[in-house]
Amino acid sequence: MEAALYLIPVTLGDTPHERVLPAWNREVVSEIRHFVVEEIRTARRFLRRMDREFPIDDCRFYEMGKHAEGQFSECLRPLAEGQSVGVISEAGCPAVADPGALVVALAQQRGYRVVPLVGPSSMILAVMASGLNGQSFAFNGYLPVPPDERAWRLKALESRAWNEGQTQLFIETPYRNKKMFDAALQHLRPQTRLCVAAGITTPDEWIRTKTIQAWKRDTLPDLSKVPAIFLIGK
Repeated sequence: MEAALYLIPVTLGDTPHERVLPAWNREVVSEIRHFVVEEIRTARRFLRRMDREFPIDDCRFYEMGKHAEGQFSECLRPLAEGQSVGVISEAGCPAVADPGALVVALAQQRGYRVVPLVGPSSMILAVMASGLNGQSFAFNGYLPVPPDERAWRLKALESRAWNEGQTQLFIETPYRNKKMFDAALQHLRPQTRLCVAAGITTPDEWIRTKTIQAWKRDTLPDLSKVPAIFLIGK
């Protein structure tokens, strides 16, 4: 296998690997012994789930963190020696709304081959299922927690959705999903469409798109422990 930085997608939740990850991913991963990861414990568990016989003890793990930028040169050193390196996120696709992007940027800067493997992206899957504009959309990460700032941000995203026709995506910590939903009902226009996409690809998957006016006549299931993506559209 040609030495490269391989971006290794992870399942969303406890979804069985065979449902969302190609067999080719397992073949690629079986050849890698150097991994850049968000959290070593969960990365090791992912590799064991992918292959019970995977030689964990023969691997070296480089843990990403808020202050890990200076360590990325060491993470990529195996590439200079002709050995592949894998990047593993906590969930979904590495380098998308993920600190792995810094590793990829350095690899590109140094001219190393970067190979993205196929896997689930909650953002793309949410756009697919929402019925909102899939030609133009933007991911905005987390919105502010203070109510006044959150209200201002929601209105700003709504204005962009209406003025530019661009679908606006954002996320929230699961235990605050209900507060975010209530804030959207309070501050967005009645005809603005809101999609809530939760537990994507898992047994708890729940995806609905309605106008704010229609949402006010309905109820939201308990999503206090389920990762969710919110989408705003015209």
